[in-house]
Amino acid sequence: MKEWVKWLILGILSVVFGVIVLGNTVAASLAVTTVTGILFLVSGGFQVAAGFSVEGTGHKVFTMALGALMVILGLSFITNPLEGTISLALLVLILLAASGIVRIIFAKRMKDTPFFWPMLISGALSVLLAAYILANFATAGPQLLGILLGIELIFNGAGLVVLAFFVRTIGQHLK
Repeated sequence: MKEWVKWLILGILSVVFGVIVLGNTVAASLAVTTVTGILFLVSGGFQVAAGFSVEGTGHKVFTMALGALMVILGLSFITNPLEGTISLALLVLILLAASGIVRIIFAKRMKDTPFFWPMLISGALSVLLAAYILANFATAGPQLLGILLGIELIFNGAGLVVLAFFVRTIGQHLK
């Protein structure tokens, strides 16, 4: 199989899975939370184990305490995925608002450049999106991670399809 065909198939699969995810965003959000919990649990376990080999009592205690906190967080996400989904959605909401505010502040510093309006609009849209999610958090919260995952899969798939055709074009020009 040609290299570009592999990228094309991967891109199409990503788009298809993105559409499937958007079909049931709550289940996808719960899946994201569970996978996040597993990753926190595993990385926390490794950090606790690594804490035994750290030099110095303060460093050892800090490393092991942070690892234990990660294990507890991971277990919480795994055993209570809906509450974990709400927590992660709230974190995404805070990050959207904060990044929008930072971009608005940067836009003020770019006032005399051609980059002012794009930066200001980008920041304002992030703040407005965060405000919209906050206003509808009871319904948007459980679906937010699934929506973001579905959109990312679709955009990723579209990018891989474009990459496939680029690889095919480059291959034809090299002949």
